[in-house]
Amino acid sequence: MNSRYDFKEIEQKWRKIWEKDPINKEDDKKPRFYCLDMFPYPSGTGLHVGHWRGYVLSDVVSRYKVLQGYQVLHPMGWDAFGLPAENFAIKNNIHPRISTADNIENVKRQLHEISAIYDWDREVNTTDPSYYKWTQWIFVQMFKKGLAYEKEMPLNWCPSCKCVLANEEATNGVCERCGTVVTKKNLRQWMLKITAYAERLLQDLSKLDWPAKVKKMQSDWIGKSYGAEVSFKVKNSDKEIIVYTTRPDTLYGATFMVLSPEYKDVKELTTPEQKEAMEKYCFEASTKSSVDRITNKEKTGVFTGSYGINPLNNALIPIWVSDYVLADYGTGAIMCVPAHDERDFEFAKKFDLPIIQVILKEGEKEEELKEAYTGDGIMINSGDWNGMKAFDAKEKAPHYLEEKGLGKKTINYKLRDWVFSRQRYWGEPIPIVHCPHCGAVAVPEDQLPIELPEVESYKPTDTGESPLAHIDEWVNTTCPQCGAAAKRETNTMPQWAGSSWYFLRYVDNHNDKELASKEALKKWMPVDLYVGGIEHAVLHLLYARFYTKFLYDIGAVDFDEPFTRLFNQGMITKNGAKMSKSVGNVVSPDDLVEKYGCDSLRMYELFVGPPELDSDWDDSGIDGVFRYLNKVWKLIATYKDNTIAETKDMTFIRNKLVYEITNRLEALTMNTVVSGFMEYTNKMIDIAKKENGIDKNTLETLVVLLAPFTPHIAEELWQEMGHTTSVFAEKWPVYDETKLKTDSIEIALQINGKFRDNLVVGAEDSKEEVLAKAKEALASRLEEKTIVKEIYVPNKIVNIVVK
Repeated sequence: MNSRYDFKEIEQKWRKIWEKDPINKEDDKKPRFYCLDMFPYPSGTGLHVGHWRGYVLSDVVSRYKVLQGYQVLHPMGWDAFGLPAENFAIKNNIHPRISTADNIENVKRQLHEISAIYDWDREVNTTDPSYYKWTQWIFVQMFKKGLAYEKEMPLNWCPSCKCVLANEEATNGVCERCGTVVTKKNLRQWMLKITAYAERLLQDLSKLDWPAKVKKMQSDWIGKSYGAEVSFKVKNSDKEIIVYTTRPDTLYGATFMVLSPEYKDVKELTTPEQKEAMEKYCFEASTKSSVDRITNKEKTGVFTGSYGINPLNNALIPIWVSDYVLADYGTGAIMCVPAHDERDFEFAKKFDLPIIQVILKEGEKEEELKEAYTGDGIMINSGDWNGMKAFDAKEKAPHYLEEKGLGKKTINYKLRDWVFSRQRYWGEPIPIVHCPHCGAVAVPEDQLPIELPEVESYKPTDTGESPLAHIDEWVNTTCPQCGAAAKRETNTMPQWAGSSWYFLRYVDNHNDKELASKEALKKWMPVDLYVGGIEHAVLHLLYARFYTKFLYDIGAVDFDEPFTRLFNQGMITKNGAKMSKSVGNVVSPDDLVEKYGCDSLRMYELFVGPPELDSDWDDSGIDGVFRYLNKVWKLIATYKDNTIAETKDMTFIRNKLVYEITNRLEALTMNTVVSGFMEYTNKMIDIAKKENGIDKNTLETLVVLLAPFTPHIAEELWQEMGHTTSVFAEKWPVYDETKLKTDSIEIALQINGKFRDNLVVGAEDSKEEVLAKAKEALASRLEEKTIVKEIYVPNKIVNIVVK
């Protein structure tokens, strides 16, 4: 055996062997495990060490499951349609079809460097017509069920990218892709009625083994609230304004109303003398993003000149328009109770509107408010409700309003229907034909896929239309229903479309008859472990759950949640900042693999910090891991051929190692797994020096445990120890609890909390015996000291407090 750890030769050798003889073979007799990565979009910059983190973690789990006797599905593919790929193509003046293919080739090369056990025969690509045929098929099914519909909407518009942006893509009023200030544009859009699934999406979170923070993020996004719809008549008009409120108990304190600039009756409610100011204000509001409007601290607005009538006391309340109210939340109109809402309080103060307190903190007297009171208390200035506790009034008010015919109790959700079309080229064509006689008609299923045509210019247009609109020979067609001349839909689907169901296609990706066979779906789904970044905690996961529930409802799948367990890995930063080519802090794995090898980088990716937290990259940190693998190599090389008998210490250390590594791995605390390997390997070396060797069983156990983490060196060491089969043909070691007991333990000795020494005591020693031995060992340090307190943390620490 070579005394030097030649990682280059070893890793090339085993990569070739695995290509010919994969370790993860099909075997229907084995139990199944589906481990999935969130698939990447093929960036032109390739992978950096932050991407590796999640991929290595999922591969470790997959290899661990192989050793446990599972048949593992661990696939990989490409989220290759959409804005990132198209913007890269435009920036580099390369057709997106070409640039995307080139980027995939580069990222795939880098993924091979990780040596993950991806089943490349199951590879999917969202831009492949054989894949997006089924993306289009799902849309057609939604259209038939009334869940896909058209609507003209004022949407966030990026003048630079020339496309619609979701609210979350227009943070702080600028496009997240290019930084351009976002405006508003009225456009015809395709929508998906995800709101029809709001309650199920909320309730079924309880089924999932997901991080609590992710479930809360989804719950907050869905935003279920209980309240009442209240009807306000308009003075001298036959119109009425319906508002949704979660606090109907404060209705007596409503002193004005605010409508969104897009509210349907703004023009009719605006009096002639206010018309010019209102038109100017509504236009200015249309240039702002929804995010900007909600977060802007400076309250603005225009009085319509009209008054609503408070249904409880018939008080006249002025009707205003302000851009902090959005058209798509509730009814687009709110009642304002400035005494008990900070935003309403600021608005009332600015425009000198009345403030009437209706909740008084218990034990205090009513006086002029200097700020909104949002706490609990007793109802005042509220007619028959006076003296009630506000909490009780909140519960009873909806029922009271419903009984009096003034409103109705209701439930509302913040979740809005999904804007599902983009005015771009690089996306799945929406399979709809527009007929002047029949309206919107779905393309027949046997004509799918509608393929994306080749174009000379794929850049977005200034008109707001997709470039597809200018390809007459593609646009002009016949109606599938009546045969009349008709036109194809020219908007394309968003990037989310292909990523909302890809996990289903992996299980049967060559099937041209259906999305996936029932047999394959039953065999593999749902996903056992899904690994990916926290940035997808809301939208991607919500859309994937929505798609799955819809497919369940139409009988295409027999489960209604796609991912049983979810793990979100933290981001890898460099110098405290997110890795970005523009910042110049990207760390490529290529150079590190060349210098230290794949196994060292795999292990360091896991060692850099708790995997669920962000961690800053330290280039020098990989040195320690590399030295550790050299230490393992030397340990095996030195003692692999000895025939020393197993001692009690060796038995203990082996079982303890298996216990620690297994439990830490199951909990996915990968950084502690690596530290565990280092700790117990050092203990093995100490035993070997003491006993002039170490038994073969203990050495082999170490190699098998290392195999999921550092597969190349594990295979080589396994072979060097005389085995002719792969280390992955072995079984994951199990520990014997009865062997975890030891006659002695080592504890730390402290004085006033400061470490002074270590002490070996009997495992069965009583507290009194341990304290006596500790004081004896510390005798010289305790001279002329008065012992105030003696603390013993069993099996860990003795702390002597002195003065």
